[in-house]
Order: sequence, then structure tokens, then C-alpha cells
Amino acid sequence: MPLNPSNISNKAGQWLALISLLAIGPAIVQAAAPDTTLAPTPPMGWNSWNHFADKVTDKDVRAAADALVSSGMRDAGYIYVNIDDTWEAGRNAAGEIQTNDKFPDMKALADYVHGKGLKLGIYSSPGPKTCAGYTGSYQHEEQDAKTYAAWGIDYLKYDLCSYRDIMKQKTGDDRSPEASEMMKQAYEKMHRALLATGRPIVFSLCQYGWDDVWKWGPVVGGNLWRTTGDIDDTYKRMTEIGFSQGPLAQYAGPGHWNDPDMLEVGNGGMNGDEYRLHMTLWAILAAPLLAGNDLSRMSTDTLAILENKDVIAIDQDPLGKQGEPLRVAGTAEVWSRPLAHGKAIALFNRGEQPGPVTLHLKDAGLKPGTGAHDVWNNKDVTLTANYTVTVPRHGVVLLLIH
Repeated sequence: MPLNPSNISNKAGQWLALISLLAIGPAIVQAAAPDTTLAPTPPMGWNSWNHFADKVTDKDVRAAADALVSSGMRDAGYIYVNIDDTWEAGRNAAGEIQTNDKFPDMKALADYVHGKGLKLGIYSSPGPKTCAGYTGSYQHEEQDAKTYAAWGIDYLKYDLCSYRDIMKQKTGDDRSPEASEMMKQAYEKMHRALLATGRPIVFSLCQYGWDDVWKWGPVVGGNLWRTTGDIDDTYKRMTEIGFSQGPLAQYAGPGHWNDPDMLEVGNGGMNGDEYRLHMTLWAILAAPLLAGNDLSRMSTDTLAILENKDVIAIDQDPLGKQGEPLRVAGTAEVWSRPLAHGKAIALFNRGEQPGPVTLHLKDAGLKPGTGAHDVWNNKDVTLTANYTVTVPRHGVVLLLIH
């Protein structure tokens, strides 16, 4: 294709952008990996978005904190109370981020949450706007990090959102290698700003798994990173996300976790078997357990799923190894997760009818006669060479082997 002045100008601009990105690229390579003492196991807590979305208020967050304590969830390990998007209200004359009328005093809210023995999380974006169109942290990263620390924030979810537009404007293609470098630098910039405050703040990268984030997330300071697009309260979407995570097992470990998004347990779109499968799969995946329901109005069945001590122990196992599939046969899947003192094995039925699922002990390196605890049925069993159980439609049998 013949060159014309506009082509030359565009090409020159792209090359200049690439050169400038490469010039500061080494800072990313040399960045400190996340502190494994900050998130030694996958974070557990609650996030406002799945149930409250843009309507969340200070009152809702306080109620969630109260419910975490009164329900026993705090003592079971759910300690983060995370405010998602729509708390922001622009900046004052000094450029400091402000809260809107829904959150009249963020420091007071943090003090309230801390007084319950819990921690407070917040949300922003490397772009000028959040996903809901509120004020992001673009060009105010250090200032916002200091504000968060002053408020007493313990967790930051950082959502790519409008920064994609900036990536596209500067490189011509938000999926290009140049744009990828920009994205990494944006996350690294906030990581360094958080470190500079001296306050331990868990850093959650939310950019939907673009550009294999699991390969570079720790390098830019991420303690966890979203590996997929958003979940919703349907069996179809939950399983699409959850069962796609097997190949990412090698990238999870203490201080840095794959995040297939928040829990939908208790929001009403799935039945009990499906929610037990959801909870089991996230535990096998060593995924963060961030409840997304209205904690102040939980059923006893929902609480029993969220608080199951054996499932939580599997998720929080200190070895920090993510599980993987052992065998897939049609709609039957068997997954295994190594634990510090044993194994967790899940027998999933993804079919539309109850049906048999078989664990071949040789696949798991086990011998006939091995004892196991059937977690959801709360009974002890002895495993045969080809251990077969009838699993409900869209259900699971979870075995804990010590």
C-alpha cells in the first residue's frame, strides 16, 4: 500500500509510543512480588456489587459488617467488607477524591468495620472513570493511595474500565503489545503508590483475564487477579467460569491468587445443589471467597453453605495449591486439590439428571480402603478402587482425605 503523509504520521506516533513504553518497561520486570504475608491464603469476605450494585450505601455496608459477626461468618474467616463501584463524588480543589452522599464519612465507616474485627475494602480504576462512570484514579494514583490509607482501607479492587480508552487512544489498539505494556504500568503505578503509604492493602487486579494476567500479575504487585469476565447468578455462567480454570493452577499460590469472581451463593438464581457445586468448585480452585448476597437476610441453607468449615478449610489450605481435573467423562468431572495434609476430591455432575460419577483411585494416587469424609453429606466413607456415587443434577460430592 503506498505511503501517504497521514500513514507516516500514524506509524511514527505508534513507534514513538512503543519507544516510550519500552523505556520504562524494566521497572515492571524489577517490581517486587506481592508480600505473601498480606494474602497467604485466598481473601475471604463480602463484596457489595452482586446484590446491591450501584445502590449500595454506608448503611448497607454497616449491616453487612454486623451480619458477618452475628452469623459467625467473621469467625469462619470472612473478614473483608468490600465496597464496590459508585461511592465516589469527584475531587475537591486540592484534587483529593471525595465520597458521595451515600457514604458521608468513609473514615468513620472504616472505624466501625474495624471495631467489628473486620477490614474494609474499596474500589477504583486506573482510568479517569470507573465502570459505572464515577471518578477513577487516573493521574491521581499517589494521592488516592494516601487517602485510602488515611481512611483505613485494607483492600483495593482496581478495575480497568475506562483506561482501555486511553490505551486505545495512545496505541491505536487496546489489545496491542504496546497497550498491554501500558496496562501493566498502570497497575504497577498503583501498586507502588499503595506501598509508599506504608499501610498493608491487598491489591486486587480486575481486568477480566486480558493478556494472561496470571503470568504477570505478581510482578506488578497483584495479590489476586480476575481471570474471567463477570459472573452472574446463573448455573450456566458460574460453570463456564469455574470449569475453565484448570490450566491456571500453576499460577496460584500464597500471596497471589487466580480470581474467577465473587460468589453468588444466596442470591436466588440457583438451587441448593448448584450453590454447593459453586462453593465446592471455588474451594478446589483456591479462589477468593467473597460472598455477594444480602448477608442481613440469609436463609439457614445459604449460611450453611457459606460457613461449611471443611469447605473453608480446603479453600484456605496453607499449601496454597490450586486444584485440577483428574478425569472428564461427558458431564461427569472429577477434580483433585492437594492439601498440606491430604487431598480434596470433588465429583461433579454437570448433567441434567442425577447420575453416577466414578473416582478411580489410581488417578488420584490412592489405594483401596482409604478413608474419606463426605463433606456435604457429613459422613465418613471408605473408598473402593472405583468409587462410584450418585450425584444430583448440577451437584457435587466432595471428599476430604486426610
